[in-house]
Amino acid sequence: MEILNQLYEMTAFGELINEPGGILMIGLALLVMYLGVHKRFEPLLLVPIAFGILIANFPGGNMSVTSTNEAPEIVHMTINEIAKEHGIMNLLYYALIKTGLLPPLIFLGVGAFTDFGPMLRNLRLALFGAAAQLGIFTVMLGAVLIGFTMKEAGALGIIGGADGPTAIYTSIMLAPHLLGPIAIAAYSYMALVPIIIPFVVKYSVTKNELKINMKEQDKLYPSGTKINDLRTAKIMFPIVMGIIVALLIPSSVPLLGMLLFGNLIKEIGSDTNRLFQAATDTIMNTSTIFLGLTIGATMTARTFLNSETLLIVFGGLVAFIISILGGIFAVKIHNLFSKKKINPLIGATGLSAVPMASRVANEIALKHDPKNHILQYAMSSNISGVIGSAVAAGVLISLLS
Repeated sequence: MEILNQLYEMTAFGELINEPGGILMIGLALLVMYLGVHKRFEPLLLVPIAFGILIANFPGGNMSVTSTNEAPEIVHMTINEIAKEHGIMNLLYYALIKTGLLPPLIFLGVGAFTDFGPMLRNLRLALFGAAAQLGIFTVMLGAVLIGFTMKEAGALGIIGGADGPTAIYTSIMLAPHLLGPIAIAAYSYMALVPIIIPFVVKYSVTKNELKINMKEQDKLYPSGTKINDLRTAKIMFPIVMGIIVALLIPSSVPLLGMLLFGNLIKEIGSDTNRLFQAATDTIMNTSTIFLGLTIGATMTARTFLNSETLLIVFGGLVAFIISILGGIFAVKIHNLFSKKKINPLIGATGLSAVPMASRVANEIALKHDPKNHILQYAMSSNISGVIGSAVAAGVLISLLS
């Protein structure tokens, strides 16, 4: 009986029964896993996050992230000491996440995958990417009014930028204790873009506006400026933009600088192909794995199951919706004063979530007019939204840190 008792104590059954919150978190992990595997909602990140939640909530595994509130001394420990006393997941978290290393590395890969050509050909449409950041600051102010600190509100509001790495980086800088729920909310709503954008468009855009054909508008009112050497422009853009950003908003350089560098090595071509391959393959994939697992490991019952988490999830949804509406109404205002009309769907893609938001907008346009292909136009606003969210994050970090 003593041996059987020792065997039972060795298992996690007893502690799970005593702490039912862990069972709820395991259920949440399985739900997130289902969304990533079966529904294919952002599987590259939701699957690692789900598995991180799963292994962190089994007692005795020592795979959950220990916060500085629980162990203040951890910030003064060496990497070896952290690994020995708190486990390898804490080693990964404090070496890779707490330092803010992984989000910029992911932005390096995102930049290498991004083509700024559509935006450069339609620069006027890029302005709607700025309008779509409205949700960030609106929800931030609302969060302060209901009791969040300014730093927490800034981290919550950035969900409205619809950019996972940006939301994670901002949370690390401003409110690391909210990293888990903010990351889950950001990536979940990004995955739900095919549902959220059509819902918002249905109640804010008329059928006549949805039928505005962008190519016909270009024929009626052709642009007076054309780019003669697009390749040179695409190489110069990340260099010039990097200099401007570094001068005006230095705190956004870790994210935006890496995004622009990744894009630069892509546009140069064969001379930097090895760097391009590393950024989009080895670095991107490795960073995504560790980012997902460690974020998931922060989400234990004691840190996640509270009213604050529910407010973050709800606030993130509101930020998303307001950001979409901000882009849509910016287009509507433009159309009041311009002969050359723009389809409001272009504004709806002003948040990040590249290229999913553009594909969704294009599908909606084609449903109302099979000849109205707006993908390239939507990408102009969509890509500028990536830059806009990174700039907004830099502004928040500068003002609130």
